[in-house]
Amino acid sequence: MITRLSKIALLAAIGFDLAIVVFNNTTDYGSNYAFVQHVLSMDTTFPGNAGMWRAIHSPWVYRVFYLSIILWEAAASAMILGGAWKLWRARAASAAEFNRTKGIAVAGLTLNLLMWLVAFIAVGSEWFLMWQSKEWTGTETAGRMYVIVGVVLLYLNSPDGERTDQ
Repeated sequence: MITRLSKIALLAAIGFDLAIVVFNNTTDYGSNYAFVQHVLSMDTTFPGNAGMWRAIHSPWVYRVFYLSIILWEAAASAMILGGAWKLWRARAASAAEFNRTKGIAVAGLTLNLLMWLVAFIAVGSEWFLMWQSKEWTGTETAGRMYVIVGVVLLYLNSPDGERTDQ
């Protein structure tokens, strides 16, 4: 039972973290909008770098990008929290039932991993060269979160056997 509760708690913690991120991104819209603007405009990357042709200078594109990130985070949070709730309800079930219940949580964690890998690491850090900026980089955070979420996904996917605490 402790392993099942551990998996549920870690899922809930990641879902909670994402919910806070969504809350912060919506209640302090301007701060995080500025982050997106600086990354997409590439205005703090190395001067004269050969990738500056990629820079975007359009506020509506900044808004679309930012809104898509917020929606992505909200969807992942809802799926992860919903998956944690389903697993909580199945915590005393058979191993087969508990393992079958993991689907929505696996999907939510995968969606979250894709956000860090695609939006922040591939697009932000590599395409828009976010790693070159000392002020407006999320590369380290994205890498850290990718590892945390990935480890939890691996742990969640480890098969659960029958409970021995009955």
